[in-house]
Amino acid sequence: MRIACWLRRRLVQHGSGESGSAVVEFLGVALVLLVPIVYLIITLGRVEAATFAADGAARDAGRLIAQADTFEDGVAQAAVAVELAFADQGMDVDGASALQVTCEEDPCLSPGAYLHLQVATEVPLPLTPAFLDETLGTTVRVEAQAMTAVDDFREAP
Repeated sequence: MRIACWLRRRLVQHGSGESGSAVVEFLGVALVLLVPIVYLIITLGRVEAATFAADGAARDAGRLIAQADTFEDGVAQAAVAVELAFADQGMDVDGASALQVTCEEDPCLSPGAYLHLQVATEVPLPLTPAFLDETLGTTVRVEAQAMTAVDDFREAP
């Protein structure tokens, strides 16, 4: 009993030596795990936003071209629609270079013809320095495709 009292007094006088170290260890581990997880969430959010924009832009571009008076007017309207779809997601994309239209028939707006549309762009990864572009791939290619039919009852051009 005397030994237990003596041991208790010694521990109280000198402390355990690890006072507060659990908090420091927790903060260290939390930072090591939290920073990559937050970066991954931000990156996946940007890529997913670009995917949604490309998909919607391809469908809308097809509708605009199929309903346009001329093929050239439809492509011009579709390029603006592509730019707007990406601008809604906070991205700056050139609609004319991102949009590719392939016609099944000649002329493209023949009644019953099909239009194949492809919208593709490169999404830069967030917070990557420019010098890494040469050594690592710091962009993700996002593309979407759509097929649209020209109305059967449309006047032949």
